[in-house]
Amino acid sequence: MAAPPPLVIWEPHVSRLLRYKDLIPRLEVALAKFSSRDSAEVLQPVRTTVPLQKHNGFLGLMPTYMQNDGVLCTKMVCFYQREDGSTLPSTQATVVLLDPERGDVRAVMDGEVITSMRTAAVSAISAKLLMRPDAEVLAILGTGRQALSHYNVFTEFFSFKEVRVWGTNKERMAKFCDAVTGPVKACDTVEEAVRGADAIVTVTRLTEPLLFGRWVKPGAHVAAIGACRPNFRELDDVLMKQAVVYVDSRDGALSEAGDVILSKAEVYAELGEVINGKKAAHTEKTTVFKSLGMGVQDAVAAKLVFDQWQSETVEKK
Repeated sequence: MAAPPPLVIWEPHVSRLLRYKDLIPRLEVALAKFSSRDSAEVLQPVRTTVPLQKHNGFLGLMPTYMQNDGVLCTKMVCFYQREDGSTLPSTQATVVLLDPERGDVRAVMDGEVITSMRTAAVSAISAKLLMRPDAEVLAILGTGRQALSHYNVFTEFFSFKEVRVWGTNKERMAKFCDAVTGPVKACDTVEEAVRGADAIVTVTRLTEPLLFGRWVKPGAHVAAIGACRPNFRELDDVLMKQAVVYVDSRDGALSEAGDVILSKAEVYAELGEVINGKKAAHTEKTTVFKSLGMGVQDAVAAKLVFDQWQSETVEKK
């Protein structure tokens, strides 16, 4: 019997079907499975990247197989270092969900919503595990799509008295402030944004450190999302070496994260090891979660979207 044609699920539908309240618990389970190092739970190589030198970008390929869950998925993502004023997107992503037995494509999905939401959701998990429970001030460095998704999930799941934002472009910073649904304070400098902050999110396209340890409050939690290449940085050596460093994947961090590689900072634990009870959550210390994103996160999000779509289809019949 021939397989049915694949579903095509683009951005409006992915946005409607994917919710943080459903996604976060599934990602917590996925992180724990990944860190168990059981290949039947998660089989995922480090991201393969192909340089697009003519266009100052890269193509990243992120396959994942979850044997016990029957999930086979890959994401293709192009990311670029755009010049200021460019009208071209800095990232474009597509997620493909396959049938692991037959090998045929079950669904093709917009990957931008999945990427922004699963990344922000994992950052929120890092904060749940590592941020002090009495945290009151959140600082976001960056004003793009990831900055907005992080604002949304952090303000949905945590109660901050103040949220600050900084960006390299004042016009984009104003647009960010207009786009959010809650209060936010625009800051003129990085130092102004982060001084005294209990939680700091860095989601920039910068390649040199912008966040310095001397500005960071002792005991603060930093979720570092940008700088996804071995020669890119967002955090300085002082911060990386004074903090307890957590990652999503050790192998990924040691091959791709310039913040880790160039600072030679020790990676203390993966988030999944904390969830599994193998490593401690040092909420009393300054902590850094260096995020690179993993295929298993895309796979879990794509499976959730696919299941929600099928459930809606059954209900309509």
